[in-house]
Amino acid sequence: MTPIIESVLHPTDFSEGSKVAFHHALKAALLSRSELTLLHVSSDGTSEWTDFPGVRETLERWQLLPQNSPRSAVGQLGVDVRKIVARKSDPVEAVLGYLQSHPAELIVLATHQREGRVRWLDKSVAEPVARRAEELTLFIPGDSDGFVSAKDGSVSLNRILIPIALSPRAQPALDAAARLVRGMNCPAGTFTLLHVGQADTMPGVNCPNVEGWEWKKELRSGNVIQTIVDMSKEIEADLIVMTTDGRNGFLDGLRGSHSERVLRQIQVPLLTVPVYG
Repeated sequence: MTPIIESVLHPTDFSEGSKVAFHHALKAALLSRSELTLLHVSSDGTSEWTDFPGVRETLERWQLLPQNSPRSAVGQLGVDVRKIVARKSDPVEAVLGYLQSHPAELIVLATHQREGRVRWLDKSVAEPVARRAEELTLFIPGDSDGFVSAKDGSVSLNRILIPIALSPRAQPALDAAARLVRGMNCPAGTFTLLHVGQADTMPGVNCPNVEGWEWKKELRSGNVIQTIVDMSKEIEADLIVMTTDGRNGFLDGLRGSHSERVLRQIQVPLLTVPVYG
């Protein structure tokens, strides 16, 4: 994505949704020529290397490597891939424990919706990971294909929704969105800034100049979460980018039925950007 990303972490449960998230993690690592760690948490440690998604096979399908390339060929693309099985019963502690000793600038997680529950975003896994980690976190909903093609690795990212408020500070989300489209080599598109409130409560922000991209501002009233849902559908957003501020961040505010309802309705990736101070 950008040179500042030196390491990408993708916790995987080997599901179909995780495969979609894997493609996004791999694309980010390729573009930033960074380290990519695939982490699977297993209480009994029975998972094997072959259970992980195939990096070489994917790169061959994307025509970045010739067929039947040796394992060493991946490194020639500037990506250092690590596959790790963490033998722990608590996936949260496994991910956070790994991050303590192996910092990553970007975490890519799949969210899963089964029987009305969001497994990765319930209280036991992804919400506390995102709240306690200090990295950019990209969530890929289970029913979404995301913006990176599984077939050829191409990027389809043209419409980005950025909800903004006085708190947490919105500017880091704008900056991250701009860096993302530059890093992903997206030639044209629209950033839509959404403020739910009054004109006098809309924060002042600096819209970075990105060639081929335009900035639009939308002022709406109503329930914040539902308005984000409706706006994402209205503009057919490819991605939502939001800032979080730890205890009072967006993900902390979406608990129980709220998080489930949002993720059932917003079938687009969500990038959270941590803000401190």
